[in-house]
Order: sequence, then structure tokens, then C-alpha cells
Amino acid sequence: MNYTVKQIADITNAQIIGDQDLVIRNIAFDSRIIYSTKNTAFVAINTHKNSGEKFIESAIDRGIAVIISEHQYPQFDNITWIIVENSVDFLQKLAKYHFENSHLKSIGITGSNGKTILKEWLYQCLWNEFPTVKSPKSFNSQIGLPLSLLQINNSYEFGIFEVGISKPHEMEKLENIFHPQIGLLTHIGNAHAANFQSEEELIDEKIMLFKGSEVIIYNGDHALVDQKIKELYSDKKLISYGFKNNNQVFIKEGISKDEKITVVYFDEEISFPVHQRDEATLTNALALITVLKELNIDNQKIIEKINTLKAVEMRLEAIEGIKNNIVINDSFNLDLDSLKTALQFLNEYKKSKKSLVLTDIVGVNSNSQELYEEVSELVNDQNFDSVFLIGDEISKFSELFKAKTSTFVSTQELIESKHLTELENQIILLKGARKFEIEKLKDILELRKHDTVLEINLNAILHNINYHKSLLKPGTKMMAMVKANAYGLGSYEISEFLQHHHIDYLGVAYADEGVELRKKGITTPIIVMNPEQHSYEAIIEYNLEPEIYSFRVLELFYEAVQKSGYDKKYPIHIKLETGMHRLGFKDFELDQLSETLSHKNVKVQSMFSHLSSSDMPEEKEFTFRQFEVFEKNSSYLIQKLGYAPIRHILNSSGITSYTEHQYDMVRIGIGMIGESPCSEIQKQLQSVVSFKTVISQISTVDTGESVGYSRKYKPDHAAKIATIPVGYADGIPRLIGNQIGNVGVNKILAPIVGNLCMDMMMINVDQIPNVKEGDTITIFNAKPSLKEFAGYCKTITYEVLTSISPRVKRIYIKD
Repeated sequence: MNYTVKQIADITNAQIIGDQDLVIRNIAFDSRIIYSTKNTAFVAINTHKNSGEKFIESAIDRGIAVIISEHQYPQFDNITWIIVENSVDFLQKLAKYHFENSHLKSIGITGSNGKTILKEWLYQCLWNEFPTVKSPKSFNSQIGLPLSLLQINNSYEFGIFEVGISKPHEMEKLENIFHPQIGLLTHIGNAHAANFQSEEELIDEKIMLFKGSEVIIYNGDHALVDQKIKELYSDKKLISYGFKNNNQVFIKEGISKDEKITVVYFDEEISFPVHQRDEATLTNALALITVLKELNIDNQKIIEKINTLKAVEMRLEAIEGIKNNIVINDSFNLDLDSLKTALQFLNEYKKSKKSLVLTDIVGVNSNSQELYEEVSELVNDQNFDSVFLIGDEISKFSELFKAKTSTFVSTQELIESKHLTELENQIILLKGARKFEIEKLKDILELRKHDTVLEINLNAILHNINYHKSLLKPGTKMMAMVKANAYGLGSYEISEFLQHHHIDYLGVAYADEGVELRKKGITTPIIVMNPEQHSYEAIIEYNLEPEIYSFRVLELFYEAVQKSGYDKKYPIHIKLETGMHRLGFKDFELDQLSETLSHKNVKVQSMFSHLSSSDMPEEKEFTFRQFEVFEKNSSYLIQKLGYAPIRHILNSSGITSYTEHQYDMVRIGIGMIGESPCSEIQKQLQSVVSFKTVISQISTVDTGESVGYSRKYKPDHAAKIATIPVGYADGIPRLIGNQIGNVGVNKILAPIVGNLCMDMMMINVDQIPNVKEGDTITIFNAKPSLKEFAGYCKTITYEVLTSISPRVKRIYIKD
């Protein structure tokens, strides 16, 4: 979108207070995730549950200059207001106008299940055919759909939008906003059925979306759906898909046991390999093929696109769990149809033992006795060993379940019972309604997704932060350094965790790192330690705070601030040189600095310096000289400025060794990862990172034979050699080959033999009892530790962590 305030007001019959010529390109609705204030307005959405107007101040604090609300709040200066009668109606009016003037070909997807996965699959297939826009996440409601439509701009040719309803008369409003050329109806189930008098009323409501559609694609296996669409829309092009061969699109001869299935599309046949044969996946594949054919994608290209589809982790996912379990996670919605689909998916796994977590079924208009009798019959047919029921309603019918059954009022009560973490060698199905948040169980049960992984223990990070905080005064702030992808651990994931636990500041090296965090919803203040000249515009646009270390940087950045039109005092951080001789203002520059700052519309948020040797006891005298210089120069600058910015100089080792110099804030980096140069402190910290893989193959290499490239290792006896799938492309330096480095196998060190390969290395496992293929290998964690592994590499732990390749999967766990 691209409108002036006046144009928006004219479109929506709103009142303007302020500058009517301001240009709006984005509308934010959540003050917590405003990542750019440039040409952005904040809409305060009022619903019967909540009032967005209480977040107006937060949005203004983040730099928003245009507020759309039902009331004006005069206490806020220099704000342009768009005053509307109803905030939801405003969004819908603006979205309707925007869509109808976009000249975009579109597809609207509605139904009970499968909307989001089909939207994502279609986007994967179409984005490289023509510029395509889609609904973000599951934005399909009275508020979500308008926000999705407002993403449209002139560069897009095609749009894919979800449309969801839960009550009567909602689709009438949404169809008035959005009338797609192609309508796609997915499976009709009994989700939200309790809000409708009959299934027929639910279907009538759903298919109302297609009033203006030219083509309607629908699941024709549902007899009533087929009947209603043919009766109501006989003048349109109708294409039905499903398993029954009376549809125009169906699977030939049912589901074949061969590697391929054949889909009949009118008089054509399309064959392609399938990896998942559950009914829901194949039904979605039929819908996908039908849409692609309607868009004139040729058969060979359709096959290629299907073969490259990425999984959409959404409703059903299978993950490796702790204690050799497999966890099937379906923790988003629950009705009889989706329960049947989940149980069908369960049967693809052959583990002898299996357990079920099942919650109350909500939103279904049915007699409880009859409903749970049917549920128990479905469950009993699966011969579960254990069933865990969550919710007051389903617990009343626990005697209907044949398996060993336990009941819980809430998901938290089940977590605290620790019953699930006692399960071993099982397949565990998590099936629940959204309100019970049983996805929390997945977080507890999940282990990893790939053979070679970097596991990050978030609880250990929190423990280490809290340990360092325990050494500080209660009012001392803490900045967490998340530069270099949070030392290789994953910048966004770590930042999100730290933000949740109320870290005061985040520190990045370059603006790009901070921009990426803002785009993903991180709102904590972010300091950019190396603000390059070309990045100043992005720094300002995304509310990042630069380190200023020279007059040149100060002048250039201030020019960028003026050019941007930013009209408040921009927060900056002054770096003082205290002996490291890297960056920073020196003592003889402070008078000029204070004079220059007094004439600029900036605010010194903090002043700081870096310790060069806080981890070296032998350099204690030099460190104290740095403290003296910092105290003298920062105090002098405070006197000149007339106000007291935050001061900070301590890093991780400084916090533990020089706590008395904590000032107003400290910076933690490697300390939160559990590393300290002090052995006594190290005992108090928890290991955060585990780099793991598995044994691919074990071979016996006879005397005189060689291992690996260049024949660098020739055993003097028949040696047992294991190959593991990790090499220098994963960040392991070649220098630790040829028996310099070791890895851990069953808590015993095994030497690396031969030259490292790009994707593999070989280890001698002669001394490892009962070793077998598939066993876990520890590159570093406890044995060897991260510090020991860094020693093999003749480097420091920072370099080891930041060298780990992006192709290594990061998994975030909580013990």
C-alpha cells in the first residue's frame, strides 16, 4: 500500500488531526513487533476482549508518528491522528478499496482444515512463476484478512489468501472485502460446528466466499458440499477433487503400494513419487495439482514442483524424542476428523508401544456422552499402552478408554507429573485443542531432527545469566552480546529467549544483524557496535542505537538523522578509549566532544569502554589503569553534558573478576554460554552447547591399509574405524586430524585419524566397548569440553563457536 493520510481518511470516512500529507506504506497493529517506523501507522484495534488504545503510548515510544484509533489522546505531541468510528470496520474498508484497485489475480482458500498448508504449498510452487503475495502465518480472520490484503503492492501479479470463519455472518463481511477469481474449498469438518445450527449452515457460510469467483475448486468427496456448490454456482467453472472417481480429479485405482501414484485430471494422467500416503497429505496434493493445472502449469513442471515441496510444520509433525521416543505433534486443533487423520498417521510407525495425550474436544455441537463414546472407540482400536486425558470434560469419561488412563485438569499438571518424561521407546501422539497449549509437551519431549546438530540449552543460558546477575547490585542492567549470530548459536532464537527474560540491551556488531532481529519481532534496545556508513539509514529506520567512536562517525551519522526527518533526540552510545587502542574518543577530545554533542539533537544513552585483559590475572595492573581512565573521562564527560548516561565497561570475565566496577550496566557474552577463564567460576556455570553427530559406519582396517585422503593413517594392527558425518565444511578445522583431536563416544575420548574430509571424519574406536553404528558422537560438550576442543584447534572458544557452519542444524532445548 502507498497512501497519504488524506487518501486513507477519504477512503474510510475518517477524521484527520495533524499532517494529512504524510505517506503511509505499512500499518502495524501490535506495538511489540513494530520493526520499522518509516511510513508506518499504528492502528489501535478495539475488540470485545481488548483495547488496542492502551498500547498507543508504546507505539509512539517506538517512533510511530501516525496513530489510527477511535479516540484522540492530546497528551501526545506531534502525532497525526486518523480518528475512526470502528477500528475493525476501518481496516476492512481500507482493505476492500486496496484489493479492488490492485488488479491482482487471486485465489481464496477456505475450509475447516488444510488452509495454511495449501497456501504455503501453492506459494512454494508459484513464487517463481509470477510475483506472488500470500497471507502471513494464519492471518485469515476479520482482522487478519484485511491486514493480509494490505500487503499487496504493484509488483505482485498473484495473491494467495486464507479466509477463516468461526461464526455465522462472518463470511458475508469477508466476501465483501475479498472476492477471489479462484475459490478453493478444502476439507469440511466439524471444527466450529457448535456455532452453527447444522452442517448445511456451516457449508453455506463457507461457500459464500465464492460469489464473485470465476472458478471454484472443491473437495467433491463430501456429498453435501458437492450438491450445494452445483446448485448455487452452476454458472461457474467447477472442478472437484477427491478419492472418489466421480470427481474430475482423483487418484487412479486408489492409493498404490508402488513408489508413485497416478492422478487423473479430466482425461490426463500425472504420475509422481510420494513419501507420505496419509489421507490428509494426498487430499492436499490433489487440491494443489488442480490449482496448478488451472493456472496452466504443465505436467512435467507440476511434478518437479511437487518433488521439491518443503514440509510445513503446522498441524502434524513427527520428531525424534528423548529416550528413543517418536513424538507426533498435532497440538493445534481437535475434532473428530482431525483425530482420525492423526491416528492414521500414527499407523505409519511400527513401534510396539504407543501413548496418547488427548484433550477436551471444544467447539463441537454434540452430546458429550455420544461424542466421547465415539472418541474412545477410535482410540481403543489403536491399542495404546497409555492414555493421558487433559480437561474436565473428557476426564469424566476416562473409564471408556481401555488403556492405562490418567487424567489431568491442565497441561501444566501433566508436565509437573513427569509421567511423559518416563516413557521410553514409544511413539507418543500429542493431540489437543489450541486452548490447552499442549505444544508445550513437544518442547519437553523433542530431542533433535538431524544427525549432526548443535544443541543449545536455553535453561543453561538462563542459569549462567542469573549466576552473573547474582554478583551484581539489583539495579545494574545487563547487555547480552548476540553478534556473529549469537556466537554461532542463532541470533534470533537466543535474542527472543533473552527478550522474554527481560534482558536490558542486546549488542550486535553490524546493522544488518540488528535489522534482521527487528524484522523478526525483537523490540529490546539494540546497540550496533560497528555502525558502517552505508548502514546509517537502516539503523535509523529500525530503531537501532549506534556506537559512536569518532568525530567523523558522529558527523556522518547526525547528517543521516537530519536527512531522515527524525525529530526526537536520537539515542547514541559513546565509546571511550582507555588503553585497548582500537576505537574510541581519547581524553584530549572530550571538550570538543561535549561541545559538539550540545549542538546536536542526540542523546548519549550510554558511554563505555572495552577491557583488553580482564581474563588475564597477570595483567591486573593494566586493567586497573583502564578503570582509572574510564572513571576519570566518563565523569568529566557527564559533568560537561549535564546529565548522566548509563556507564559500562565490564565484560563476562570482568563481571566475575572486577565486580566492584560494574557501574550501571555490564555486558555478557561468552559467560552466558558457560565459559570462564576462572576454574572456580567455571564450576558454577552450566554447559550450553553440545555439538553432536552419529556413527555412519564402522569398518575394520587391517595392518598396512590406510584411512582417508593421502593415506595419512596406517594402523599397526587391525583397527576398528568409525566414519562420522561431519567435516571441515561444518566448521571443524583440518588441523585436528591425524590424532591431534578427539571426539567423545559413550563418554570415552576417541582419536580422529587420517585427514579430515569436507563432510566426514574417521575416528579410532578400538577402546570403545559395545560401540555400534548409530551411536551418538560428541564433538564437544562435556567430554571433550568446548574449551578442550578449542585447545585441539589451537584457538579460543569464540572462534570454535562462530566457525560452525550454518548447515549444521541448531536445536534449542530446555532440560
